Amino acid sequence: MGLILSAWLSGRAADSVPSSSAVFLPLAVPTSSRLALTLSSPAVSPADRRSRWSSHHRSPHFRLSPCKQQATRSPAELSSDGVRAEVGVESGLHVWEVTWSPEHRGSHAVIGISRRDCPLQDSGYKVLVGGDSLSWGWELKSNQLWHGGKTLVCYPRERRRLRSQAAEAFRSKSPNSLHRHETETPLLIPERVQLVLDADAGTLGFAVGGSFLGVAFRDLPSGVELFPAVSSVRGGARIELRYLNGTTRNPPALMALCGLSILQNVGQQRQNQVDQLPLPPLLHHYLLSCF
Repeated sequence: MGLILSAWLSGRAADSVPSSSAVFLPLAVPTSSRLALTLSSPAVSPADRRSRWSSHHRSPHFRLSPCKQQATRSPAELSSDGVRAEVGVESGLHVWEVTWSPEHRGSHAVIGISRRDCPLQDSGYKVLVGGDSLSWGWELKSNQLWHGGKTLVCYPRERRRLRSQAAEAFRSKSPNSLHRHETETPLLIPERVQLVLDADAGTLGFAVGGSFLGVAFRDLPSGVELFPAVSSVRGGARIELRYLNGTTRNPPALMALCGLSILQNVGQQRQNQVDQLPLPPLLHHYLLSCF
């Protein structure tokens, strides 16, 4: 059966359709099986409390929808405003999705995590999430990482490595060419971004269009509650929070790993063809119900 399945997968490899987020595919980094399973698993119910913004821990310029899943910044001059999630985590691997239209971001549009007492309002236009030692943020317009009130590096880091390799290849082919410094144009980050927090490992990263862009921050504090958080200076900015999934530090089950391997070889564009795989009905049902 393994040979038949392998032939089925190989025979349909040419049928794959490029993803709409293909620009991020070269920037993706390898993930652990634990993270790959979490990203591939069905999302929990939208009613989960971890999908709510906090009605108490927010700037007065942010108003919440009745379900608390959407936060809208009211127009306010010379004010930087933030809001954090109602529920934080101290352990485990967790994935949230933040939906924020690029048309409603403006400058200083930041997503990340914070500790319980992170400031969520200040005068002037500035980065709040990442603006102090209690929060870590990714500024979406400039692609810069922020912590402790300072910019750190441009993220994703993989983009810098690929650009360096391309520049080196160009110089090797044209040794007499003049080296010119070019300002890197920030990536346009799409509407939906997944925030990936591994509280056990003390890391924070982000995923876009199914591509994990790597670890953005390391050495996060252990044993303290960490909350998804955003900050904005744009009037009318609407930001939605959705908790997708999570897992403990325990290793994944072997059956789950086997199912993930099959689906990765099938490809995202052909996962609706799982019922055509040469597998027993019981395995068909497992793949269709668990992923």
